Amino acid sequence: MFDIKVLGEGCSDCDRLYDNTVKALQKLQIDVQVQKVDKLIDIVKLGVMTSPSLMINGKLIISGQSPSEKRVLELLEKEIKNII
Repeated sequence: MFDIKVLGEGCSDCDRLYDNTVKALQKLQIDVQVQKVDKLIDIVKLGVMTSPSLMINGKLIISGQSPSEKRVLELLEKEIKNII
């Protein structure tokens, strides 16, 4: 099971990272809910100081950038292989 969070306060880069993450998961045929964390206090509680960011099972995968769908797909594939 995966706990996937996109952290950011709703800027266009945050929205882009969320969209690219959802699309990448669809390509991987993984049906998992992606949680948006958009309240600053909740982001800080997770130990993250830059946004947008992507966390999988509590591990920070992307921080301070909004990579392309292809790059998100590559990172998700790599991380999923490490979990399974």
